[in-house]
Amino acid sequence: MVTSGIANMFRIPELRKRLLFTLGILAVYRLGIFVTTPGVDRVAMRRVVASSGGLLGLFNLFSGGALEQLSIFALGIMPYISASIILQLLTVVIPALEKMQKEGEVGRRKITQYTRYGTIVLSVIQGIGIATYLESLRDNTGLMVVQNPGWGFRLLTVISLAAGTAFIMWMGEQITERGVGNGISLIIFAGIVARIPDAIYQTWAAYRTPGAGLDEFKVLALLALMVAVVAVIVFFERGQRRIPVQYAKRVVGRKLYGGQSTHLPLKVNTAGVIPPIFASSVLLFPATLASWFPFLSRLSDQMRPGSWIYNTFYVAMIVFFAYFYTAVTFNPVDVADNLKKYGGYIPGIRPGKTTADYIDHVLSRITFGGAIYIAAVCVLPTLLINQFGVPFYFGGTALLIVVGVALDTVQQIEGHLITRHYEGFTGPRGPRIRGRRVGSATVGA
Repeated sequence: MVTSGIANMFRIPELRKRLLFTLGILAVYRLGIFVTTPGVDRVAMRRVVASSGGLLGLFNLFSGGALEQLSIFALGIMPYISASIILQLLTVVIPALEKMQKEGEVGRRKITQYTRYGTIVLSVIQGIGIATYLESLRDNTGLMVVQNPGWGFRLLTVISLAAGTAFIMWMGEQITERGVGNGISLIIFAGIVARIPDAIYQTWAAYRTPGAGLDEFKVLALLALMVAVVAVIVFFERGQRRIPVQYAKRVVGRKLYGGQSTHLPLKVNTAGVIPPIFASSVLLFPATLASWFPFLSRLSDQMRPGSWIYNTFYVAMIVFFAYFYTAVTFNPVDVADNLKKYGGYIPGIRPGKTTADYIDHVLSRITFGGAIYIAAVCVLPTLLINQFGVPFYFGGTALLIVVGVALDTVQQIEGHLITRHYEGFTGPRGPRIRGRRVGSATVGA
């Protein structure tokens, strides 16, 4: 069934064009990873990242290996994500931005434009911090990463990194508009997946090296942990709470409409992979500030990935962004108004404000469960790996992003197939693959 579904993808001209466009953009992104910023010794930089781990390793993971190459894409998509967080927070605080968001497509375009401007500003700020930080770096052999430090190198680095981030932002928007899937998520997905072969090789090398602490039992335990985490992610990403909805009978002309029963699906994890991405992006700020203000270096050291302080803030921010992003993307008042407009009601609940309050109450409870699930998947595998000393090169955050984005993309492709009367990946009698946005998409329809 899956083979026939894959074959059907290329029988639809529009879908084939979208898939090839997406793959082409991702190929350009991967090629750009190996374009090194002028004035940097990437061999020395690779040694620095390999020996440091921690924060640089996390940043390198989300940039798809661009940091160890000191590529023009070294900042990755994080400035864009940070600008999006700031704009969404300001939308809640500033009435003018909130009004703009409710203006429909025109308002969303204005907010998107402001996000782009904010991305460039943050790229310049982070570029200056990175350029200053690079001038002080040496690898384990004593070789300097920057051979000719000075303002000329800093200016060239800032221009290169800002231009690279702007280009990645443009590619992500092009994938979302003309390709398949969410462009920003797919770029992060491509960067993580591209590092899987190297992680497998490093794990195998550790297993073959005597005294590396990786034996057959730990390898089997590692594989079992990965399978369990993937199974948990798939289970929760497809989980939903279905609220029964009844439509009253209506007479239009000589025809009788309504009287049917349906349901309102509420996703357990409405926010998808956004909370860990946002949380990781925010927790990278202390390192950027430490490069500007040396007295913050102690704070940056304590906030390194894997420390209990970092994990505590990480979990708290995941829970916060799970509720925040759910509130931004799902409005119970609008859903209740739409149900009332088309003659729908929840049995036992009065239409209007009471329905909105009921939906909000149910959504708040399942969002808490979804937030705890995301935090557990992101933190527990890493803690277990560190506790037993297993040299695994991906944590729960990477697995969550890979599986979540893959499910979302496959769901969109299956939607194209079913719309054009083709069978999906699971065949005519198989279950439909639900991505993380299916709940909000159904409500919007």
